[in-house]
Amino acid sequence: MSVPRRVRAAAVLATLALLAAAGACHRDTPDRGPPPGADPGPASAPAAPPRAAPASSDGLPTVQPAELASALASAPADARPLLIHVGFRKLYQQAHIPGSEFYGPTSDDAVLASLRQRLDGLPRTTPLVIYCGCCPWDHCPNVAPAARLVQDMGFTAAKLLYIPHDLGTDWVAKGYPVASGD
Repeated sequence: MSVPRRVRAAAVLATLALLAAAGACHRDTPDRGPPPGADPGPASAPAAPPRAAPASSDGLPTVQPAELASALASAPADARPLLIHVGFRKLYQQAHIPGSEFYGPTSDDAVLASLRQRLDGLPRTTPLVIYCGCCPWDHCPNVAPAARLVQDMGFTAAKLLYIPHDLGTDWVAKGYPVASGD
């Protein structure tokens, strides 16, 4: 028996919300703010003053979810970027972008070392997209260490997927392609 897509999306969103509320994401990380030109959020939210790009991603551009979804849909499989998920396993198992490689939270030095090993043999021109989606952009403990790593390694076609709220809100609920499981 197949579960309707709408029911599955609602279940994923509910799980992501519960995990975020239960502290799956560290809330004690420095405020990173959205990148320049980012969507400030829903129209009902009060307008916040623009913030500077996160210090950890200076020089590493961001890509909006709609832009990445469109690029993935139109690109042949061999021309798609390497998608690297640097969030928590439970969240990855619930929902991730199809074709993503799971590395785990790069706030952990051992995970960061594993990611370095994976990237070490790649040409520095390899297109990469790093994302987490555990929580709001300005609280995520995982994107900044991964961004610093790819910058330090000299990757020239790396981007961060800008997820202002969480993967459930900014990817799953918008109907973009989702995979689940390991």
